[in-house]
Amino acid sequence: MYKASFLLVVIGLSFCTARAQKAGPIPVLIVDGFSNHDWKQTTAVTKWILEESGRFKVDVSTIPVDSVERAGWSPVFAKYAVVIQNTNNIQNTRLKWPAQAERQLEEYVKGGGGLYILHSGNNAFPHWKEYNKMIGLGWRKSSEGYALEIDPSNNVIRIPPGEGQGTGHGDRFNALIQVLNPHPINKGYPSQWQTANTEVYYFPRGPAENLTVLSFAYDSTSTKRTWPVEWVVSYGAGRVYNSSLGHLWRGEFYPPAYRCVGYQTTVIRATEWLATGKVSYPVPAQFPTAKKQSLRAEDTFKSP
Repeated sequence: MYKASFLLVVIGLSFCTARAQKAGPIPVLIVDGFSNHDWKQTTAVTKWILEESGRFKVDVSTIPVDSVERAGWSPVFAKYAVVIQNTNNIQNTRLKWPAQAERQLEEYVKGGGGLYILHSGNNAFPHWKEYNKMIGLGWRKSSEGYALEIDPSNNVIRIPPGEGQGTGHGDRFNALIQVLNPHPINKGYPSQWQTANTEVYYFPRGPAENLTVLSFAYDSTSTKRTWPVEWVVSYGAGRVYNSSLGHLWRGEFYPPAYRCVGYQTTVIRATEWLATGKVSYPVPAQFPTAKKQSLRAEDTFKSP
């Protein structure tokens, strides 16, 4: 049964990828339903960013609040080239995906699907062994996996479990993102660019297997050390993109972190890469530089 379902996932993904490349928008699914962040607005703005680019058609699957309905939640991931994970149970660990949905996501990514871990999505599900492998690094206790740090020579240092702290962050600030490894997502980016009102996670932890750090930033508001900001993970035949960028807290509306041209460009390019393995979306002329932010106007986004 497992082999048969895995084969169906592979066939479905091949069909979706071919359709996305030849016949219109790339199909994307955002999964939401619970988080300590403003998950409803995060989903709405992310859907708008992607669809405004003209390259994606985004559906949303909201996990039911009712526990009985939630137990039966079973989206068909194979219909989509990319799944964006926007759930987070850090403040209520009883909120979980149903076991069958966990297995379905594992099979989907192993079979070649693309998975985007959206900001606090990497805070979620420490109980889920394969999820930890898929995300590579997340918000975890000091005993739960390796932490990665960038040294002054831009080498990636592995900090063993039990050494250092658990994951956290200081105050938000306009972090200077520095490209570490060339990648289709960041091709054409300046080597350094300014974000707006960003969280830099210190001691991000996890299995850190089959992982490439794309960018990093100096944590000026807390540890005074340098930590990964974006990374990609190979999981089976699939691709995973994970990042601490994209914070949207309750009570905010389309905040600077989301109005940042660098962030919006990265969302689009990362999603395209997850779907196709390539990036054709251009780097806009107004992309931020090392010395200057670039924010879209507050009235650009209209809440649905």
